Amino acid sequence: MSTDIALVVIDVQVGVVGEAHHRDEVLSNINLLLDRARSSGTPVIYVQHNEQEGYQLEPGTPLWQIHPAIAPHEGEPVVQKESPDSFHETCLQTELEARGIKRLVITGAQTQYCVDTTVRRAVAQGYNVLLASDAHTTDDSESLPAEKIIAFYNETLNGFWAGECRVRLQPASEIHFEAP
Repeated sequence: MSTDIALVVIDVQVGVVGEAHHRDEVLSNINLLLDRARSSGTPVIYVQHNEQEGYQLEPGTPLWQIHPAIAPHEGEPVVQKESPDSFHETCLQTELEARGIKRLVITGAQTQYCVDTTVRRAVAQGYNVLLASDAHTTDDSESLPAEKIIAFYNETLNGFWAGECRVRLQPASEIHFEAP
């Protein structure tokens, strides 16, 4: 087990991934990473988006729930957030520091919002990031199909840096959680 890495699963909620691009494949890839992380003792941290009363991701509603295919196990923290940035006004930084984490493997949804923002912020916060290139997803936008959005962000984020920290991309099948 590596003691300085964590798997972060962002906003894989029923109402976020319901019609997402290649949803079942992405959920399968996230499950592969969850299995590998858990079997190696690597911390798994979930992030869950909250919206105001009356909106789709209102806390406690069915669409707000983390997708049952990748549900947290007992004891795995679920960080609540209200913006695309998983660090903004949340306890994510505290959770990571408490575990001595320096590297993150990131998966989740929506690619162009919460995944992109969190990956960039993580690097700026001093974390090296490995983005699972086939374990994040989104929906079509008005101007681009989801497939092109995902490809664009995979290309754009690969090699993104701040100081000594960088983003690398790798397919889920190639990501392992052993010590470096």
